[in-house]
Amino acid sequence: MAGLSASEKKFLLSLARRSIEHYFKTRQILEPERGDVPSPSLLQSGACFVTLHLKGELRGCIGSLEAHRPLVYDVINNALASAFEDTRFYPLTSKELVQVKISISYLTPAKPLPVKNAEDLLKKLVAKKHGLILEKGWARATFLPAVWEELATKEEFLGHLCMKAGLPANAWHEAEKMKFQTYEADEFSE
Repeated sequence: MAGLSASEKKFLLSLARRSIEHYFKTRQILEPERGDVPSPSLLQSGACFVTLHLKGELRGCIGSLEAHRPLVYDVINNALASAFEDTRFYPLTSKELVQVKISISYLTPAKPLPVKNAEDLLKKLVAKKHGLILEKGWARATFLPAVWEELATKEEFLGHLCMKAGLPANAWHEAEKMKFQTYEADEFSE
C-alpha cells in the first residue's frame, strides 16, 4: 500500500469537513478545483471509509471497499454519506458538525482469505491488522481494522460481524460455508 504523506492526510481530513460544511450551505456536492489538490496521487483511484464520532460515540460511517473513483471524490462522497445517509442515525445537524471528529480509513485492495473451517479462520485472521469482509449468500458485512479496538477477541469480532450481516452471532463457526476477504487500512483522524 502506497502510504499517504502527512500533508495529504491533513488535506483529506479538511476536504471531508469542507464537503459537509459546503453541503449544509448549498445542498450541493463540493467540486474541488484540480489546482487545490496538493498531490497527483490523490487523483488516483482509491477506496476509503469516512467515520464521524460525536462525544466519543459513532455518529456515521460509510465507505467504499473497492477503488472505483479518484480518492478525493471517494472522501467527498463518503463524508456526505456518513453525515446524511447512514441509516443507523438521523442526518447530522450543522450544530453537531462543530463537535464531530472525522476519521478516514484508506484501504488496501481486499484479498481472498480461503479457510477450511472456523479453526483455520481464527488462525489466519490477524487481530488489529485485518479488516474483514464476510459473505454468505445475500448476507455481506465488513468491519474496519479500527473495530479491533472495541472488539478485542477474534471470536467477538466475528460474532458481531455476523450479526451486522444479519446472521446469527455464531454463524462463523461454519466458516467453510462463507467467503472471507481481508484488507488493511491506514487510519487517520482530526
